[in-house]
Formats: sequence, C-alpha cells, structure tokens
Amino acid sequence: MAVPKRRTSKARRDKRRASSYKLPRVTITECPNCHEPKLPHRVCRACGYYDGKEVIVVE
Repeated sequence: MAVPKRRTSKARRDKRRASSYKLPRVTITECPNCHEPKLPHRVCRACGYYDGKEVIVVE
C-alpha cells in the first residue's frame, strides 16, 4: 500500500478543497421582447412577458 513521503501542507490541502466551494456563475439572458437582462425561464421584470406572451402587467 502506498504511503505519502511528505505531509501535505495546509495551504496545498485547502487549495485543492476550495475548488468545490466556488459558486456557479449566474446565467443572464436577454429578453426577446424588450432586450433587458433577465434570468432564464422567468418572467421579464421590465416588460412582464414570458414566452412571447404578456403574463403580468407592468406599470
């Protein structure tokens, strides 16, 4: 069975573990109706449209 020759330093160990703690980048798409940035699969807050149809009335 393999045995490590040297102890892994805390910095090296923590660098390796930190890669799984990254937050995923937020995806922002452009509304096809008003061209404002919006989250995908959600109603546009600027114009109230979703999938080409007006879902909510925005003043």
